[in-house]
Amino acid sequence: MASSRFSPLFPFFVFFIILCLASHPVICDDDQESALLQGINSYRTSFNLSALTKNDNAKCLAGEIAAQFKNQPCTNTTGSNTVPGTEPQFSNYPSLLARCHLNVSNTRDGAVMPACVPHLDPSLVLTNFTQTPYSDNLNDTRFTGAGVGSDGNWIVVVLTTSTAEGSYVTSNTDGSNYNAANLTDKNIGLIYHLLFLLIASLFLL
Repeated sequence: MASSRFSPLFPFFVFFIILCLASHPVICDDDQESALLQGINSYRTSFNLSALTKNDNAKCLAGEIAAQFKNQPCTNTTGSNTVPGTEPQFSNYPSLLARCHLNVSNTRDGAVMPACVPHLDPSLVLTNFTQTPYSDNLNDTRFTGAGVGSDGNWIVVVLTTSTAEGSYVTSNTDGSNYNAANLTDKNIGLIYHLLFLLIASLFLL
């Protein structure tokens, strides 16, 4: 009898707990990335440069690249400390582009800037872009957009241009559109949790 008295409230309680736990890391990551983009734009406006607009396709690629760097430790030769021209080259770079429905022709004029900051300390993340050789790109008027992605101790900024060669416009050669299906693994996992709870609540009510 006791179980039937509490069963109508149980699914809602479980739903609330899972929603909080599942959404928390997404919010944290987005907050860090949004804060960096906001800081970069404040830096640019201080030099009378236009603010960079958010580019979701560049953000996708930044996330994929950050995931590639995830297990690489922070050293004096990684991230913004890397000597220009010696950055690690990914043999699977075409695959990273394909995951975001991009290709080389519309990304070649962009700039990819990875930085490694222990625990992504907010007080250090911005300076890894504004007080390093990366600042040359941030001061360049040809860049008009940006996407930010992070994973572990790595955070990556991808700069875009208003030209076709740096627009990061999605390729429709595979018949799909990244912007129309921009679901992360965490979003998909949350959907499965919600479906499970919905079915469970039908049995409990």
